Amino acid sequence: MNEWELFSSLRPDRFFLMAGPCVVEDEQSPLHIAEHLASLCQKLDIPLIFKASYKKANRSRGDSFSGIGDEKALKVLEKVRQTLGIPVVTDIHETIEAAMAAAYVDVLQIPAFLCRQTALLAAAAETQKVVNIKKGQFLSGEAMRFAVDKVFSHGNQKVMLTERGNSFGYHDLIVDFRNVATMKAIGVPVVVDTTHSLQQPNQASGVTGGNPSMIGLIARAAIASGADGLFMEVHPEPAKALSDGANMLRLDKVSGLLEQLVRIREALE
Repeated sequence: MNEWELFSSLRPDRFFLMAGPCVVEDEQSPLHIAEHLASLCQKLDIPLIFKASYKKANRSRGDSFSGIGDEKALKVLEKVRQTLGIPVVTDIHETIEAAMAAAYVDVLQIPAFLCRQTALLAAAAETQKVVNIKKGQFLSGEAMRFAVDKVFSHGNQKVMLTERGNSFGYHDLIVDFRNVATMKAIGVPVVVDTTHSLQQPNQASGVTGGNPSMIGLIARAAIASGADGLFMEVHPEPAKALSDGANMLRLDKVSGLLEQLVRIREALE
């Protein structure tokens, strides 16, 4: 199944999963994580898109880990894609990155802070890859139709939107699940980001905090609200992750959560 067949064959009793580590930390671990996720998803009949940023261009502190090198990391993602035969998604931050990343992955993700950047959306659209646009923490669900229109206007209908919470004061986010219905009304698949929506940004330390104990709660509510897909960052040892460890789900907890979510989706039929 290629990446767009995944979305064009959506069923009400099935959701898809976008999951993986925040960033490519080395050459070996992404494939190990992807193998674990692929095995789980195959057993549960959950379509999987493996996620990892090939670089982190939006860290709070200048001395934070940003990646192992662009081409090196993209080749790691390509290896996951080819070895396991699953679609792969990664973030892009500048127009020049769109064509470069598109040569290695199936889905280009527009970070929430950049979802209004017209030139970036146009560059992503022109690759004819699937474009996943994360809703800005400062925007309503209704406003995301304009981001979608920018991609559509470049002849690319392969768009999905991701809800990742709205800013609630300086140091917290809150998820308004009405946005799931609002964005689905735009006519594109809607994903709920179960981990970034639990971030605690703008900490004085310059290191983003999180509340991973609530990941299951957000995920269950997302499925109950009708989300087409879930996004989650996972890691074998979140405390040792080089980026966003504070709001990741431990890899060994993914199986139990997915089993719960499958039951919830089936109950909605």
